[in-house]
Amino acid sequence: MNAPRYVVGTANEATAVLRRLARTGWNTREGFALTDSAWDVSDKQLLLYGRVSDMDTAGLAVLAAARGAGVVAITDAESDPGRSLLADLMRVGPVGRDADDDLAGGEDDLPLNDEQRALLDRLAAGETIAAAATAEFLSLRTANRRIAQARAALGVRTTREAVLAYLRHARAD
Repeated sequence: MNAPRYVVGTANEATAVLRRLARTGWNTREGFALTDSAWDVSDKQLLLYGRVSDMDTAGLAVLAAARGAGVVAITDAESDPGRSLLADLMRVGPVGRDADDDLAGGEDDLPLNDEQRALLDRLAAGETIAAAATAEFLSLRTANRRIAQARAALGVRTTREAVLAYLRHARAD
């Protein structure tokens, strides 16, 4: 299960998201600092929340998301910390912008970000991962991470299966 990531403007929106996710088994905790010594905390279904008003707190929230924790951040999306937080979280994966966002869906029901889509498009066209990474101005390591995130989001085990699922969905539209 992918960890949810939300950037909302009010405490009421955060409360709505937290309640909905708590009902599905997520363990909520205020604050973004992780004390667990293990890097990957995704198996704990930990959902961290709080207000992000400075760059240090934004950095903690992004680090928590990168380690596999869910994040619900309350911030002004027009502030420097808010813009930075949103941009960095989007590099980790899909981000909900309000309490009604369903991260399992999206404009076309594929939970993929633009980088993942671009890589899958290139792989579907027959390019290697290295060539796709170069064409998209990504390092090979980052491209492999984005493809791994796409596999997880699509619920498949191999890159080939991810490309096929992506193509099936594109043909259905």
